[in-house]
Amino acid sequence: MAYFVTGGTGFIGKFLIQELLKREEPIYVLVREQSLHKLAYFEKHDPNQRIKPVVGNICDSQFGLSDKQYKELQNQISHFYHLAAIYDLQTDATSQQKANVDGTQHAVMVAQALGAQCFHMVSSIAAAGLYRGIFREDMFEEAEQLNHPYFATKHHAEKIVRDTCEIPYRIYRPGMVIGHSETGEIDKIDGPYYFFKMIQKFRKSLPSWVPTIGIEGGYLNLVPVDYVVRAMDHISHQPDLDGQCFHLTDPKPHKIGEALNIFADAGHAPKMAVRLDTRLLNYIPPYVRQMISSLPPIRRIKSAVLSDWGIPEEVMSFMNYPTKFDNRATRKALEGTDIQLPPLKKYAGYIWDYWERNLDPDLFIAKNLQEQVQHKNILITGATSGIGLALAKRLSSTQAHLILVARNQSNLEEIQAALSSQTATISTYSCDLTNMDDTDALVQTILEKHERVDILVNNAGRSIRRSIENSADRFHDYTRTMQLNYFGCLKLIMGFLPGMSEQQCGHIINISSIGVLTNAPRFSAYVASKAALEAFTRCAAAEYSDTGVKFTTVNMPLVKTPMIAPTRIYDYFPTLSPEQAANMIAKGIVDRPKRVATRLGIAIQVLYYIFPRVTEILFNFTFRMFKDSAAAKGDKEALKKESGNQPKELSSEQIAISQFMRGIHL
Repeated sequence: MAYFVTGGTGFIGKFLIQELLKREEPIYVLVREQSLHKLAYFEKHDPNQRIKPVVGNICDSQFGLSDKQYKELQNQISHFYHLAAIYDLQTDATSQQKANVDGTQHAVMVAQALGAQCFHMVSSIAAAGLYRGIFREDMFEEAEQLNHPYFATKHHAEKIVRDTCEIPYRIYRPGMVIGHSETGEIDKIDGPYYFFKMIQKFRKSLPSWVPTIGIEGGYLNLVPVDYVVRAMDHISHQPDLDGQCFHLTDPKPHKIGEALNIFADAGHAPKMAVRLDTRLLNYIPPYVRQMISSLPPIRRIKSAVLSDWGIPEEVMSFMNYPTKFDNRATRKALEGTDIQLPPLKKYAGYIWDYWERNLDPDLFIAKNLQEQVQHKNILITGATSGIGLALAKRLSSTQAHLILVARNQSNLEEIQAALSSQTATISTYSCDLTNMDDTDALVQTILEKHERVDILVNNAGRSIRRSIENSADRFHDYTRTMQLNYFGCLKLIMGFLPGMSEQQCGHIINISSIGVLTNAPRFSAYVASKAALEAFTRCAAAEYSDTGVKFTTVNMPLVKTPMIAPTRIYDYFPTLSPEQAANMIAKGIVDRPKRVATRLGIAIQVLYYIFPRVTEILFNFTFRMFKDSAAAKGDKEALKKESGNQPKELSSEQIAISQFMRGIHL
């Protein structure tokens, strides 16, 4: 005798087959022709080649099998496992109907035609709908609120088995299946995984000890895949259990807030010290909730926040999931075995680690970057050195059109020649962005030759490290810094913004500084110019929010570029490489967030708002510890002595502070 499995290349199916391989019978796996390559996954588990592919499709009548295939399998199947289905809230209703309902109908007919001895259907707790209270394993018709197509099709599919299956059957309703409890392995982002990016962003923005405010919500009935398949394998081989339903669930599920805190702890992120129960919203009359949620600003805010966190809107519809699942029949069937549901706290670390190493969207930034910039015109200023050059090199392997702008034409020509073998198209323009007339002419020329700019990266900038005391007779430090860092960027933004607005698409990325977040002393001219650009950007973003034009500010930490070369003390400071800085910008291009910043920068900004006097004292301490350079003081004799010599080594106190303030201009 043999097994027959549909959905064997899916997530649960792969692990179930591994359990079945521990037995001796051959395993026939229904697989679409275009998915045959997925069976390679089992090579290391199936040295005796007991897995036999059966090419077909659950959406076709009789799976599309030939008479010859039917004859070969006739009366050979002891257990028929039907797992193939759509387990996705975001899939459209038509697709779910075809796969979940029609597919189950076809599976029952095929199992009966083959003379299978038992039909095993993997249903879902979704078959209970939004039942309020405890849903038992012997309950079915009592399901409530099946309006969502996912719930409706799961319920309908189970009804088909109950009403039409003429051979013995058993039904399994797994909870929300997550990764393996020992390895964390999973193949897609679903369920609680949608919130992992949000947790990770909190971790990057705040120290783990900072308490946050979050939600409580309904129940998340989470079960690891290894528990599900081991329980299913054991129960399916036990006698006298036909016609029963088994809940492969957690009888004591965690509330959403509890579960997220467990994963936050696993990911070393801040935990929600105060959790607001979303059921409080039930006290607001339904028509009022509906009216508020339908307001265009509310819809846009909700959509923007969820998009930033990578959470589908459909998931938020079930924040108050009201159902608990009794699983007494399952526990009775598993008595005397070592098959037990492990506590979430015990394996949450494996789940988080696997996601962060294998499924985190940031891991696919190169692929996503290719797709995001394909056939787009990307203008990069300051493109012949430092961050601008590193970004140009990073994007040169894409299908983008790079428009590189810098002052020195010969340097531009060298870079264009160096990148000519890459896939990107490259155009170069020399321009002094401190000259407003030249900048206007540049905008006009680019629009005439290339029609539009899709992504503008305002990278060119000037930095001056000099205390205010030593700037008293150097007012031009402020005017020339503002001229390039603010007015030059502004000219480009206002030149290309009308076209972006008209085409309802565009992205403006301004390279700012961590100094704007930390109020770094000695950089009053530089930070003020960048702060002005940030203020303009916030105003512009509010005006153009409904046009499809996005604005991103990158609060860049200290980067090892020619701009900081004159400050010799930075030779001993921890800095980013231009390539690392380019990666930050690439992430901004892909995700299009409001801000890209380091955890330290955000943390000090928060500290400043909470304890401004404490932050001021801290930076005054660093200000006195690190002195102005000879160049900043205008000391020509000292500057001559410094020239060509190694910079003076930092003291142990200075090293400690520079390490603590990694990336901050001191």
